Amino acid sequence: MSNEFDDFEFEDADPGFIEKIKSVSDEEAAIRMAALREGLEEYELAQEDLDALALELGFDSEPAYLPALPVLAIVGRPNVGKSALVNRILGRREAVVEDKPGVTRDRVSYKAEWNGRKFTLVDTGGWEPDAKGIDKAVAIQAEIAIELADAVLFVVDAMVGATSSDERVVPLLRKSGKPVVLAANKIDDLKQEPEAAGLWSLGLGEPMPVSAVHGRGVADLLDAAMAVLPEESAVAKQEFGGPRRVALIGRPNVGKSSLLNKAIGSERVVVNELAGTTRDPIDEQVELGGRPWRFIDTAGIRRRVHLTEGADFYASLRTAAAVERAEVAVVLLDVTVPISEADIRIVDMALEAGRALVLAFNKWDELDDERRRYLEREIEQDLDHVNWAPRVNISAKTGRHLEKLVPALEVALDGWDTRIPTGKLNAFVQELTMENPHPVRGGKQPRILFATQVSTRPPKFVLFTTGFLDPGYRRFIQRRLRETYGFEGSPIEISMRIREKRKR
Repeated sequence: MSNEFDDFEFEDADPGFIEKIKSVSDEEAAIRMAALREGLEEYELAQEDLDALALELGFDSEPAYLPALPVLAIVGRPNVGKSALVNRILGRREAVVEDKPGVTRDRVSYKAEWNGRKFTLVDTGGWEPDAKGIDKAVAIQAEIAIELADAVLFVVDAMVGATSSDERVVPLLRKSGKPVVLAANKIDDLKQEPEAAGLWSLGLGEPMPVSAVHGRGVADLLDAAMAVLPEESAVAKQEFGGPRRVALIGRPNVGKSSLLNKAIGSERVVVNELAGTTRDPIDEQVELGGRPWRFIDTAGIRRRVHLTEGADFYASLRTAAAVERAEVAVVLLDVTVPISEADIRIVDMALEAGRALVLAFNKWDELDDERRRYLEREIEQDLDHVNWAPRVNISAKTGRHLEKLVPALEVALDGWDTRIPTGKLNAFVQELTMENPHPVRGGKQPRILFATQVSTRPPKFVLFTTGFLDPGYRRFIQRRLRETYGFEGSPIEISMRIREKRKR
């Protein structure tokens, strides 16, 4: 359902508003922020609110970041009770609305807490080392979960005992170097506990008897997991230094490997007219624009990941994991064919991963005037939701205009790294809401009490409000943030925390 603020999305930038914000001095911004912050004390605030507000202290001098929550991955063969254990740990049945898709729809992350410690819990599909087709992809998905976890909860059906599949998982777990907690599941009562002893043979330490269905032993299991999880994630934390990481993504045969070869100056990657010759992501350090970059060539994505089979499914999973490891995604689009649903889905994959974004329109030298007219219309219709992303027109095959890629990458990464001082941000919100207050809904008009930027990479903002802000109004704020501060090439995340006044 539309509302009056949907119209603001398409207005041109207001030079008067931007000038007014830029003219607010640091001193005035600090005074305004202090007054708003004091007013916030009248409202009920949770510990997570106080954590976010504490980041203000470092904003004007050095970057401050919320610590990355440690990641605990649950892996095991099919039907050993992983999902039941997830539900038990979360204290509720899996809620679809809270699912956070990772590499596939079957590797899902949840925010969990135990004895005051927060962590990310990753549920995976079943494991079968010799699986074919779709089952093999599920196994690969579990491998990726281990790679992207700080510790692993390995679930085995104690009533069946260690199978050959379980035993073949062990070398991979050891090779990962990640701490492993062994859960001997389906021990429903004291009489069955001796069954767990048989799992000592796996060589992963003490098997912990649990019953995911009844909750028996789960508290001890979580205590053991907390003992090996770090306070801050080593795999999910912000990384600094070294060449910036660039993922080349797109449909098969759009020229990703050709682009990498041109950037390197040699035939590093097999290029073939047959689509899909790249299976695994290929990392290569290249020199472009006088600086080093880490380029990652990925497999082309044909269809929705869960509809692909065998090697294609495997390649899609690896591609998604490569995007998670990158800082900026270059989406290559073939200008000689219409923009497809697959192209849009690949763009959205980069957005969901929170990566900086550059759109590279390849095979530009093959474009005729008629196709150019249709292309502009397609871009306007299909890619309007990323109209903030830098665009470059290139020919990966000939190397034409390849030098334009570097400024686009730098602009996108600058936007991704952009931080607004808290004082200036609140002056921006105050002026914006005075000029364009939120419409009254149900006799009430929600107000923004305070704003803070909780992180960069990508920029994330938290708005403390007295009520729900319409999606159209949030998009309006997002639009004005871009007009005022740039953020070119970067997604922006805005979340609300609705708070009520303290009861006296």
